[in-house]
Amino acid sequence: MSAKKLVLDAMRNQQTERAPWVPFVGCHAASLIGVNAEEYFKSSEHIYNGVLKACEEYRPDGLPVLFDLQVEAEALGCELKYAENNPPSVVTHPLASGVKLEDLTVPTEKDGRFPVVMEATKKICEALGDKIALYGLITGPYTLALHLRGTDIFFDMMDDPDYLHSVMAFCEKVCINTAKMYMDAGVDIVAIVDPMTSQISPDSFAEFVAPYAARVFDYIRDAGKLSSFFVCGDAKKNIEEMCKCKPNNISIDENIPLEYVKEVAGKYDVSFGGNIKLTLSLLFGTVTDCIKDTKNCMAIGGTKGYILAPGCDMPFSTPVENVKAISSLVYGEIAAELLDEGNVLDGVDAVLPDYKNLDHVMIDVITLDSESCAPCQYMMEAVYKASAELGNKVAYKEHKVKDKEAVIMMVKLGVSNIPTICIDGEIKHVSIIPSKEELVAELKEAVEAKGV
Repeated sequence: MSAKKLVLDAMRNQQTERAPWVPFVGCHAASLIGVNAEEYFKSSEHIYNGVLKACEEYRPDGLPVLFDLQVEAEALGCELKYAENNPPSVVTHPLASGVKLEDLTVPTEKDGRFPVVMEATKKICEALGDKIALYGLITGPYTLALHLRGTDIFFDMMDDPDYLHSVMAFCEKVCINTAKMYMDAGVDIVAIVDPMTSQISPDSFAEFVAPYAARVFDYIRDAGKLSSFFVCGDAKKNIEEMCKCKPNNISIDENIPLEYVKEVAGKYDVSFGGNIKLTLSLLFGTVTDCIKDTKNCMAIGGTKGYILAPGCDMPFSTPVENVKAISSLVYGEIAAELLDEGNVLDGVDAVLPDYKNLDHVMIDVITLDSESCAPCQYMMEAVYKASAELGNKVAYKEHKVKDKEAVIMMVKLGVSNIPTICIDGEIKHVSIIPSKEELVAELKEAVEAKGV
């Protein structure tokens, strides 16, 4: 069975001879060809060379042509902050700063970086399209709406739902047109990547996300292509709602147990993918750690409708040997257990503050990385805004679990999902972004209780 057919059969929830291997290589491809992330995301030549290099190094059954959830937002007028080792992040929100919805138009191949992206996609599809399955990733409607509206979107859900529905309807049109561009360029699978849906309840998902996402999946299906619904963060509560949108596949990260996703997806004849750990295994782990994690995923996932993949876009500095070890395991080249190389966190420590005796209230925010993870970015935004009202009575620190010390902090604070807000060492908000008013009230209460 060819690599490409293996992925397509698994996407259709069919039995396969082995689980297909799809490493989500995004900004990591820049490191493979020796350029920084900003250079990579702005050059069709770099994107093309990066994907071909990833195919050569990792022998995948499928690959995304790009992993950048800011392309549509930039084309719609959002300003981006570029980084050397992360995808860009959105820093301005047009619909929160005076721009009217009716002034926005659906981007085309001529807008923003779409000329760069589509040129690269066409070249990649020509070079690899007969060998492996290629994914076109589009920003999901809710995440795109949040890019355009900012955190005001959470107030809209309660105070002005009609307006939010009009924003979502516009974002649906953007999704459909972006999907069309990718399909016309030759991709096999279109994936809606909507990480911000981990921040809302199933009822809110059903009202504000499902109708719009479902119509995008209908469009992809009618065009004869396959689809996937990507989410990251603790979206366990919304897995069933995602399945009801009728994608071919859902893909998740390590915040959600793979066995749970397998059970729920099976009820809806939806295939599933994930969830090799991004940091503890791929970024920080040894070859042995990656093999053990992958074996566990393969044992749970099985060979019917399961696609082996990292939980999300692989970090820029992921060691090449770690990913190659997974490839070797997939292809049956590792015959025996490797020697135990010790715990990845051996020798690493982090010290919790003495919260009771601090002369301020301390906010610890555990994130993947607010520069590359949309839910983490918007949770940090909420912390910035709330803290500003209390001056030096409040301090905050982001602990990015791309750093080993942050992983220790996460463990010591008892945090199990990201992003999470802790106030003076107590867990307060887990994978749900609080409103500014709610967080300010909590901080004022903590300030008063502490007498600072």
